[in-house]
Amino acid sequence: MGERPLRVIKGTLEMLVSKALVRNPELHGFEILEWIEDATAEALAIEEGALYPALHRMEKRGLLASSWGISPKGRRAKYYRLTAAGRASLSEQEESWARYVGAVARLATHAPLKRGG
Repeated sequence: MGERPLRVIKGTLEMLVSKALVRNPELHGFEILEWIEDATAEALAIEEGALYPALHRMEKRGLLASSWGISPKGRRAKYYRLTAAGRASLSEQEESWARYVGAVARLATHAPLKRGG
C-alpha cells in the first residue's frame, strides 16, 4: 500500500495551479488536478472542493482567463490559462517559496543552542 498524499500547505494551491498552467498553457479543472498529481508522483492530491473555488478566486483577481470548450471526453468544460498578471504572481510566489524552503532546510543542519553554565 502506497503512502497517503500530503496535505497541500495553505497558500500554495495558487502556485500549484499556476505552475500547471505554465507547463500546459490551457487546461480544464480536472486536467489541472491530474497534472499536479502526476507531476508530484501522487504525493499531492488536491480535492475538487478546494480547486474550483481557487480557480474562481484567481480568475476574479485577473490571474487567470477562461473560455468554454469541449473536453476530450466530449463534455463541456471551462479551460483556464494564465494571464500576464498570473505569470508575475507565480514568479513572486516561486521566489518566496524558495526562500521558505531554504530557511527550513537550514534548520535541519543548524547546530543546537549552546547554553552557558
